[in-house]
Amino acid sequence: MDLSDFRREYSAKGLHREDLFDDPIRQFEAWFTQAVGLNLHEPNAMSLATVGGGGMPLLRTVLLKYFDARGFVFFTNYESRKARQIEVNPQVSLLFPWITLERQVVVQGRAERVGTAESLKYFASRPRDSQIGAWVSSQSSVISSRKLLMQKLDELKRKFSDGEVPLPSFWGGFRVVPETVEFWQGGPARLHDRFLYQRAGEEWEIERLSP
Repeated sequence: MDLSDFRREYSAKGLHREDLFDDPIRQFEAWFTQAVGLNLHEPNAMSLATVGGGGMPLLRTVLLKYFDARGFVFFTNYESRKARQIEVNPQVSLLFPWITLERQVVVQGRAERVGTAESLKYFASRPRDSQIGAWVSSQSSVISSRKLLMQKLDELKRKFSDGEVPLPSFWGGFRVVPETVEFWQGGPARLHDRFLYQRAGEEWEIERLSP
């Protein structure tokens, strides 16, 4: 299928330096709040890129669960492929593709495990079925059929039927501590607006990039 003529024109909304906060986290919060207010589907969905020991990048979608001045946090199985790659190479990238708003945000930084107490706090807030699901799946491992997963799910529902579901030792969060954050706004004639925040000690430097 030839997609060379598959294109659309972007609007002339534009993005200007004076519109930006000096802190990229505050700027991200402003855009994220707008995305939520416009009822975008899963605005916290982000593509996570990792690179393992072999040098081949891998991309998948995960859900941002919270963010603050320290970075962007998601949760996963620590025995999963993504977690194993992060252990080898903690340098990762995140992409928020808010296509409907003609926007995207790209974060580059270092992923580090959050503390057990932080993981437990989030785990306790999850629906019970999601808590049990964390115990069921040996994420990224090969399985012969879905039936085995459902059998294990039934077993664990019985096992934990009389009390709280404990936090698995192999499950928890990662925080991506940003080193750069790029904000992209679509523009007419493919002259998009791009601003790159780069960490400079305790401050951030902001530069406009050519589209």
